[in-house]
Amino acid sequence: MTISLIGLPIEALDTPVLLVDLAVLERNLERMRRVIIDEAGVRWRPHTKGMKTPALAHMLQKAGAQGITCAKLAEAEIMAANGIQDILIANQVVGPQKAARLARLQRTTQVLSCVDSEQGTAFLGEAARSEGTRIPVVLELNTGMNRAGVLPGDDTVALAKKIDQIDGVDLCGLMTWESPAAKEPDLEGKKAASAQMLGSLVDSAEACRAAGLNMEIITCGGTLTYWYSAFHPGITEMQAGGGIYGDAMYCHRFGVEHEFALSIMSTVTSRPTPTRIICDAGKKTMSADVADPIPLGIGSVAEYKQSAEHGILELAVASDSPAVGDRLQWIAGYSDTTVVLHNELVATRDGVVEAVWPLLGRGKLT
Repeated sequence: MTISLIGLPIEALDTPVLLVDLAVLERNLERMRRVIIDEAGVRWRPHTKGMKTPALAHMLQKAGAQGITCAKLAEAEIMAANGIQDILIANQVVGPQKAARLARLQRTTQVLSCVDSEQGTAFLGEAARSEGTRIPVVLELNTGMNRAGVLPGDDTVALAKKIDQIDGVDLCGLMTWESPAAKEPDLEGKKAASAQMLGSLVDSAEACRAAGLNMEIITCGGTLTYWYSAFHPGITEMQAGGGIYGDAMYCHRFGVEHEFALSIMSTVTSRPTPTRIICDAGKKTMSADVADPIPLGIGSVAEYKQSAEHGILELAVASDSPAVGDRLQWIAGYSDTTVVLHNELVATRDGVVEAVWPLLGRGKLT
């Protein structure tokens, strides 16, 4: 028999458990909405790759988002099956199997795909013609991320012209990811780097328009940069989404002024020495690949380590607290790689469980 968690205090939950504080999440969400929609006046298409649940996608749309962004086709299928009608896959969908799925999905949902090659786009065109649908696409530009994407300028225009000629595909605009600008050491440097990257995106869009190509959508932006990138002239929408969680990477490492909403509750399972704390949340529970999770209510930490099932803290000063059996709460290090480790997200308000959201997008790697 499944026991409902609704109404329980968080102290009554078994551990380890992934928690989100709804009041804090709502404040982070409202800040992003205000900056992007109200102040910058652009559309908001938040990225849900680190959310994995349609419940949050619907919350974002209710707040004013026009649609959502996904990283994988399978994530988009989950969101579409749960009522989300406007989706961008900010990734290349390549190969006949995936192209056929994307073409079929167009019958019920508008799903744009990112492309960056004539060959990859040809898969989409062939599948769309076979299924009797059309697939809208945006062309990805490499403006400094040095991952996927065509170079700005003449290369963009030349490839855009070829894509525009592929039957079954509708070219709708351009996309880039300028968040590497956040690595600059000071705010002015960040803004300048972002402006340079987005300037090449917007200039490429203008060149495409001059060539008679449709450039309705100029999309970019992550949580690391949205609060200045959204104001760049010529941008039509922002993809920032993960910031609603306000994790350690965003707030501590890069200085995003959000609050911590996502946490992991663990139990202290061992105190082998006065300076060592062992808990039941290790690598399988919380990620430390980008930023370490932050323990709450603990004195100065000399060292933090993980094994598969254990979180291990070495204190700088010996302490009897917390004791074996006590709870130890952690701020998530990086939400994208922490949420994916869990089957459900427990939403709380004032320390009481208000909702339990299945993470339906977890494991959807295709």
